[in-house]
Amino acid sequence: MVRIKLLIFFLLVSFGLFAQEYSYTFRFFQDSPMRGDYFFSKTISSGDSFIDNKQGKLPVSSTVFHTPGNSIELNYMNTKSGSWSATIYRQEIRGMDNFKAASHLSFWIFNPSDLTTVKDLPTIQLMRKDSSLTKKQYISELPVAKWHQIMLSLKSFSNSSENPSDTYIAVVFSQQNTINKQHILYIDDVECVSWSPVVKPAIITENLKGKGYSKHIDLSWDAITDSSINLVKIYRSSDGVEFRAIGIQQPYIERFTDFTGESGKTYFYKTTCLSQHYEEGPFSSIVKSVTIEMNGDELLTMVQEASFRYYWEAAEPVSGLALENIHGRHNMIATGASGFGIMALIAGTERQFITRDQAVERFIKIVTFLENAESFHGVYPHFLDGTSGKTVPFFGQRDNGADLVETSFLLQGLLAAKQYFSGENEKEALIREKITAIWEKVEWDWFRKTPESKFLYWHWSPDKEWIINHNLIGWNETMATYLLAIASPTHSIPASMYYSGWANQDSTGYNYRANWGQTSDGATYTNGKSYYGIPLAVGVSNGGPLFFTHYSYMGYDPNLITDEYTNYFVNNQHIAMINHKYCVENPLKHKGYGSDGWGLTASDGPFDYSADEPVSWQDHGKLAPTGAISSFPYTPKESLDALKNYYNNYGSFLWGEYGFKDAFSLSQNWCSTIYMGLNQAPMTVMIENYRSGLIWKLFMQNEDILNGLIKLETETNSRKK
Repeated sequence: MVRIKLLIFFLLVSFGLFAQEYSYTFRFFQDSPMRGDYFFSKTISSGDSFIDNKQGKLPVSSTVFHTPGNSIELNYMNTKSGSWSATIYRQEIRGMDNFKAASHLSFWIFNPSDLTTVKDLPTIQLMRKDSSLTKKQYISELPVAKWHQIMLSLKSFSNSSENPSDTYIAVVFSQQNTINKQHILYIDDVECVSWSPVVKPAIITENLKGKGYSKHIDLSWDAITDSSINLVKIYRSSDGVEFRAIGIQQPYIERFTDFTGESGKTYFYKTTCLSQHYEEGPFSSIVKSVTIEMNGDELLTMVQEASFRYYWEAAEPVSGLALENIHGRHNMIATGASGFGIMALIAGTERQFITRDQAVERFIKIVTFLENAESFHGVYPHFLDGTSGKTVPFFGQRDNGADLVETSFLLQGLLAAKQYFSGENEKEALIREKITAIWEKVEWDWFRKTPESKFLYWHWSPDKEWIINHNLIGWNETMATYLLAIASPTHSIPASMYYSGWANQDSTGYNYRANWGQTSDGATYTNGKSYYGIPLAVGVSNGGPLFFTHYSYMGYDPNLITDEYTNYFVNNQHIAMINHKYCVENPLKHKGYGSDGWGLTASDGPFDYSADEPVSWQDHGKLAPTGAISSFPYTPKESLDALKNYYNNYGSFLWGEYGFKDAFSLSQNWCSTIYMGLNQAPMTVMIENYRSGLIWKLFMQNEDILNGLIKLETETNSRKK
């Protein structure tokens, strides 16, 4: 007991201190995840001048690059009778909003042949957020057949000292000379940096390891703590003698995935570290690894393990909880994603990705953090600073307090963990004790807003109170909120609120559903129509995005939830089947849709996060692997087909360190560069629920949860009389 108390003391001290948020380099381009053309680019030409493009976007080269795996190709013709320009936009990434100070625009350029004059080279401008352009700058010299760094002072572009992260959205290359001549240049690693002496790094990646899977190798190494390291560069060889550079990794990620595309192959790897100016350090030791044939069951384990890593090795280190997304803020944890991640940690422990002792230590860290973190009437905010436990109003100052829905997702995980850690020892008893305290302090009834309210409300602000004023009405992802509120042993709501609030059928509920669904189908909560020959008892439009069938049912077993209108396993299964049928029919003819390309749900997008669903107005042509794969309990064959397709055919850009990237669009030649906390865990958890029912069994063993469902059943029976 003394050791446990000391551990808790050090945890409290550690997260009582604010840590500096990670500072990113402000980059316009480093790599395109997709071959062919770069999505975040635009070309314009007039007259006889031209700039090579693919549907108005710049081509990328996978054979000529400064850092692997590609560069941007500028293949252009200058003429007197026209002009051309090529714009490279900076990709906005969720949570990547803290940047290093910068004084220069830096990019690397490769000239494969001798240009007659530097006037043949393009001019360079920066584009501001209002689309205006700065003064033109010029390249004064360029070696032949050698990568050369261009450094241009940011002050030279503008008379004022403008912060690049606050001001600029793109770099623009354009025609300078008017002499008729065609040229080819390659551009790579376009970024804003501070001028500093070039220092060759002495750091070596230690303890390099490799593990082979079906068509990829996972490399890992010890954490790099030296802030002077810019990137880790990875080399591969098929014979252990001749190596070529195949990829780069950010220094805060301790692994790299090499998707080779073949099984039964032997590979050798070594790594090196790059400085801020791309000076290369010494090589690591060489490691050998082999890809192996894997059956369907082994592929499921592979996907579970990769997504599990997001919550195990990439968690915020002080709290042990889940980040909102990677790459993004390093200190900001997401409450709901953490709840999902807790369930993924349990599944990973049972799959022996980690030991039970390791899991116990992590959960002591988690529950100790949560019992001391900021909450409002027992309800946690959407985002917390993992180093301090304070609220982070990431979505704006109105959302600076309690989030009842995200807390519901968190509690699904915690209550499953309470059942899982059932050992008769001090540590597991402590975990159960702290989870009980967290669960019982939530004032669900207070979030009615008024004693007579028919609804629960989503948000509350300590200084603006109910300003968001979002009452919770289904059908959506929030059923678990009502079920947990009914089940609470300390601050419960009447079971009748399930029908007056969640399944509300008066004008309030009707207008809410008709507004977001843009249809009257399902606006009264019940639907009753068939889509593609599949009946839908409950659901707006033809069911909505697939995360509606995942988020509330990772702990809650939908097989055991039946109300006046339907059984929710059957209803969720029908929604998944409708989603699949829509993608097979593919009315908008999006590339990649089909029997093994489906799963419309909420995910990252080319320009913003969106909740896609199987209706034309909300189908943006992007597929999110979590949509199909997290539907395994409902559609095992169709989900496995999608998993195999996404891995085998698109793994070169879609599979990475933490499993599948968030989303992709073949029609737009775009793939997300992030993993999202809300989307990785459902794949691990719902695959496990399909395979063993583990999380469902644990959660449904909780006495309070069972009592809540009994209350709902009693209410349902009374309504039938």
